[in-house]
Amino acid sequence: MSKKVEIEPEWENELHNYFETEKFRDLTEFVREEYKSKTIYPKPKDLFKAFWVTPFSKVKVVILGQDPYHGVGQAEGLSFSVPKGIPLPPSLQNIYKEIENDLGIKKDFKDGSLEEWAKQGVFLLNVILSVVASNPASHRGKGWEEFTDNVIKTISDKHENLVFMLWGNFARSKKSLIDESKHLILESAHPSPFSAYNGFFGCKHFSKCNEYLKSHNKEEIKW
Repeated sequence: MSKKVEIEPEWENELHNYFETEKFRDLTEFVREEYKSKTIYPKPKDLFKAFWVTPFSKVKVVILGQDPYHGVGQAEGLSFSVPKGIPLPPSLQNIYKEIENDLGIKKDFKDGSLEEWAKQGVFLLNVILSVVASNPASHRGKGWEEFTDNVIKTISDKHENLVFMLWGNFARSKKSLIDESKHLILESAHPSPFSAYNGFFGCKHFSKCNEYLKSHNKEEIKW
């Protein structure tokens, strides 16, 4: 991370006040030092990838993840997504299965990149944006949560008729940041193998999302 946060200009415009806070300066200093001394995922250039691929004005859907994948080559700055050529993690396999069952379309289980979703307006935000290799949730409580809470609230306040997909208790804990009177909130269990059968499978979030977007004259997502 350079001294100044390199982030997509629309997002810079929306978040610049938060970037000036002492909390955010402390966070950037912490993350910068972590990159110097440890193996951190994703690569620094991908830290704010979700923001670059989905500019503020383009957001139609928000899918919240917890923190990046902590295995070699997996994290790429988009929640649940892995680069092409990387085996699909179990949660992403279950997301693909639900899409197939919900929409009746065939997914390529060899391609785990969700960048095409992001380009269509699906903001794939991890609540915590960095992680120490092989150490899940290692950057919890360092300041990312306050930053992404601000991001979620800004999206909710300044947009209308978006779809928020909250999978699992961690994502659902962010519900209070979202104005339910003007957005659709879809909640379910997490797609992890530990919980997918407790309500993720059969949730039909992808068809519900597209029906809502269509009803508000927005282009549907090609899942």
